[in-house]
Amino acid sequence: MSLTENLLRPLLKSSARPLVTHYDDALGSRIELSVATVANWAAKTANWLVEEFDVEEGDEVAVELPAHWQTAGVLLGAWWCGAHVVADAAGARIAFVGPEGIAGKAEATAVVALDPLGRGLGGSVPSGALDYLSEARLAGDDFSPLVPIAGDTPALLGSTVDDVLARARARAGELGIGEGARVLSTRDWTLPDGVLEALLAPLVVGAHLVQVTGSTPERLVAHREAERTTVDLT
Repeated sequence: MSLTENLLRPLLKSSARPLVTHYDDALGSRIELSVATVANWAAKTANWLVEEFDVEEGDEVAVELPAHWQTAGVLLGAWWCGAHVVADAAGARIAFVGPEGIAGKAEATAVVALDPLGRGLGGSVPSGALDYLSEARLAGDDFSPLVPIAGDTPALLGSTVDDVLARARARAGELGIGEGARVLSTRDWTLPDGVLEALLAPLVVGAHLVQVTGSTPERLVAHREAERTTVDLT
């Protein structure tokens, strides 16, 4: 079973509950995604990768993105179809980059707009690149791998699905993140440690992640109070 299925399947029993809340204080935005919405974006991403790029189990997908709710959809979608998430675009089937960076070494480049409301790039798509949000939005809402994803499939910088799950659970325990926790995080989603600690550790135990970017100490105090967070990763 894929990394994404392992993470999301237990949570879909309560699909309407919040899973990821993202504040971008530099833009003054807040968006809350339910389990169902996160799963929907992951499914669209997985379908897009398979249908448009023939991504198969073990194929490398480079992710060069900041901590953001759209990055969660990219990562979970890549893992759902069995992709191996890497940091280096060289040789990857596709590289996901933000609006300011173009990775020219991958077979294809998808630009993630990182718009708070999920809007694509519109008419400003760089030459030779693809607008991830606009294109993946048209893909299917449900995904099933063509073949079961094995636990020994590489998932994150050489670590297998089983290894990543075990490391995420271990980090959750070390960080005091338990089921039902509300985790406030300002950590970058660097590969692999940032993603393991600030995304996968909360998801693997069924915690609610409140990810904050571009903030100040004063704003973080307000977020802790408003979101009633119980664990700090700041």
